[in-house]
Amino acid sequence: MILRTIKILLVFGVAVFYSLVVLNNITDYNSNYQFVRHVLMMDSTFPGNRGMWRAINTPLLHTAFYISIIAWETITMILCWWGGICMAQMRRESVALFQRSKGISIAAMALSLLMWLVAFLAVGGEWFLMWQSRMWNGQDPAFRMFTVIGVILLLVAQPDAPDQP
Repeated sequence: MILRTIKILLVFGVAVFYSLVVLNNITDYNSNYQFVRHVLMMDSTFPGNRGMWRAINTPLLHTAFYISIIAWETITMILCWWGGICMAQMRRESVALFQRSKGISIAAMALSLLMWLVAFLAVGGEWFLMWQSRMWNGQDPAFRMFTVIGVILLLVAQPDAPDQP
């Protein structure tokens, strides 16, 4: 029962994290919008790099990128809360029922991993060469979040011990 409780609390912890991320992105929209805008414009990458043809200098596209990130985070947040509730409701049930209750939580964390890997590490980091920027480089925080969520996903996905008679 302790391990089940830990799994549930970790899922709710991810839900709290995403709730704060979404709240911050909505209530302090401009701070992270500037991050997205500068990464897309590639205005702080190495001078003379040959990847500048990838830069996006259209404010409407900056806004679309940022809103899509907020939407992704919001969906992840909702799925984490929903998944945590499903798991909490099944915490005293059989191993099979508890295992099935993890599906939404596992999907939420997979969605989170994809955001950090694809949106931040691949698209931001490699396509828009974010790694070249001292000011607008979010690769370390993205890697940290990918790792944290990945560890939690691995723990949550582990099957529980069989029921005792």
